[in-house]
Amino acid sequence: MKPILPGGRGSAVEDIQRRLLRLGYDLGPTGVDGVFLGKTRDAVIAFQRSGGLSEDGVVGDETWAALVDATFTLGDRMLYLRVPYFHGSDVRVLQEALNVLGFWTGTPDGIFGPYSERAVREFQRSIGHPEDGIAGLETVRALFSLRHVWEGKDPHTPAVATATPSRRAEVLEGLEISIRAAEPDASDVAERVVNLASAAHPGARVRLVREVGWEEPADVLLVLTAEPEAVENLAVVQLGEDSAGAGARLMTAFALTDEDCRIVVVDIGDLVGTDERERQRRAVRLVDALCSALA
Repeated sequence: MKPILPGGRGSAVEDIQRRLLRLGYDLGPTGVDGVFLGKTRDAVIAFQRSGGLSEDGVVGDETWAALVDATFTLGDRMLYLRVPYFHGSDVRVLQEALNVLGFWTGTPDGIFGPYSERAVREFQRSIGHPEDGIAGLETVRALFSLRHVWEGKDPHTPAVATATPSRRAEVLEGLEISIRAAEPDASDVAERVVNLASAAHPGARVRLVREVGWEEPADVLLVLTAEPEAVENLAVVQLGEDSAGAGARLMTAFALTDEDCRIVVVDIGDLVGTDERERQRRAVRLVDALCSALA
């Protein structure tokens, strides 16, 4: 973004002022007036000081990103494991609430990493929700229904608590794994699978391929499709709703394919009308199944 300097005016300044007010900074009697002078500049400098930023009174990329992070409220957006990791005040509140409730995320740092995903999944299991690790509307509502239990409590762990990832993602660095979408509709899920694998383990050797043709220099090639009837002469594994079952089916398919490059088609189901959460859930199930099969 173009830096916003003292003396600036307009809607961008109003946005900055609203965020500063939400954080409790004093903007004087004029409040949100779209003018970057006086109390607004003082508030920006105070915010920069509190975050260890350069105290220049200019809202550049770094200050703006910190301001946005600081003003996210839990429920403003869907949170899940990805790279770059989601980060912000909403993530910190989520982590603190889960810690108090007994689902340890590690020391609350405002970064939604593998430990936070595991804690969300454990919380979801405890309340009978689908264990997808996605902090969406239903999960946040359930968390807020317990607000009287966790709000204001110490979010630090008892000595016995441990934090672990959701899956044995270290197996993803043992083989070269290529992911391809058989048709355009499956591309978003394919991209999410690769992204999630990288977020789950930084050493994961999982890549997205887009070239025409089946031959790939990989140990495993997964071809994702929503139209399995269009794919011939290859093993087809149905993803389904159960990661454990999908993992067993993948393991069987791997055992029956060429050891030089195990090529398996994964039927990810109809994607018509699916939203961001549903596509992320399918990516989560496939990565879980892949880790299970390879382990």
